Amino acid sequence: MTSHFFLLLLFAGLVSLIFAVLTKDEPAEQVKLGGILFGSFVATAVVLAWIFSPLPL
Repeated sequence: MTSHFFLLLLFAGLVSLIFAVLTKDEPAEQVKLGGILFGSFVATAVVLAWIFSPLPL
């Protein structure tokens, strides 16, 4: 069974990869931007999940 967190990591990785390749020309800049975007996506999702966790369904 696939977890939501694994799917989050997969989505964040793929989107970060595409954004970095489309926006930067140098490989070093692509890697840096991809890492920043990946970390930002994951951190934002975890923080939002933590904020919304006490709310009722």
